[in-house]
Amino acid sequence: MIEIVIHPENTKDILTQISTHLEGEIVEEWGEFTMTLDNINGKGKITYIPFDWGVNLLDFDITFYKEFILKIEADVYNPIRFMYNLEGYFYHRFGEQLTERRTEQFQSVIFTNKIEGINYLHFPKHEKLKVNCIQIVRKDFMNKSTTNVASLNKKLHELFVDQDYENRYMHFGELNLKMADDVRKIHKVKAKGMLRVLKIEAKVYEILSLHIQQHERQTSGKELPVSLSKQELRTIKTICDCIQKEPARPYALGDLSEAYGLSQAKLQDGFKFLYKRTVTEFIRHIRLEKARHFIKTTDLNISQIVYSIGFTSRSYFSKIFKEKYGVSPNEFKKQITAKVNV
Repeated sequence: MIEIVIHPENTKDILTQISTHLEGEIVEEWGEFTMTLDNINGKGKITYIPFDWGVNLLDFDITFYKEFILKIEADVYNPIRFMYNLEGYFYHRFGEQLTERRTEQFQSVIFTNKIEGINYLHFPKHEKLKVNCIQIVRKDFMNKSTTNVASLNKKLHELFVDQDYENRYMHFGELNLKMADDVRKIHKVKAKGMLRVLKIEAKVYEILSLHIQQHERQTSGKELPVSLSKQELRTIKTICDCIQKEPARPYALGDLSEAYGLSQAKLQDGFKFLYKRTVTEFIRHIRLEKARHFIKTTDLNISQIVYSIGFTSRSYFSKIFKEKYGVSPNEFKKQITAKVNV
């Protein structure tokens, strides 16, 4: 086990000092700093992107070949950290604690330390890691004109207004598969330059809002549905991913229940918990989103799109499309064409 001591004055210091210890290479493009690693210490990358008003992203997509502990001092630089574990696992503890707490896949953790405190992040070896860490520098963030933390619950409010670092706090979140979708979308951003950074920044704020919503829900006593285990929710997430990839398949509740070994009641409970929709509503939503994407990006006519996404009735498709988006498919296509021709 190798311990790396980090004395950061900002987030970039964390990346720079990790890179120095692990002999990585940092490249900057449009304010996005990427450390790549391919040596005896590990393989992959760690990305740092600073945004306005004290918000920044530290994203791990890496496999360490040795067991590493990052010992991060919380003195000059002491943000609130919102971490989400998309793949693998890691441990955290404060300096005065003797035992570590493990963060599992699809789980989140929020923490900040008192001034002069120590944060230990323990990463295993030979484990593929995808960890999303949003860091909030409170003094900068609270100066943003649109920042209003008064509506947050008491604990989060105390953390955001604590600019003298008098409080220590840690909160482990429940399994959150909706957050996984948004973190994956950051990794899938294909744009370059300023547009790329802007798209990632928008996603970062969405993920931050999910952290806060989950914290509010848990601290008010609303936990995971008791009818479902974490493994069953993971299975339901697998089903959701399949529907998103192949929306045209003829999905039926009974067939999904039999194929994945979950009762129809559990399937409905899981979809409602993860996506606030029944199974049928989720399938319809995904098909409509796919249809809108096809109208915007292809030359297929409406009838071709209808059958390519799994609907059998054009009139029914037109009806539910207008209910969802406020315009008919033909009107939407005309709007898109008009914009292109301007």
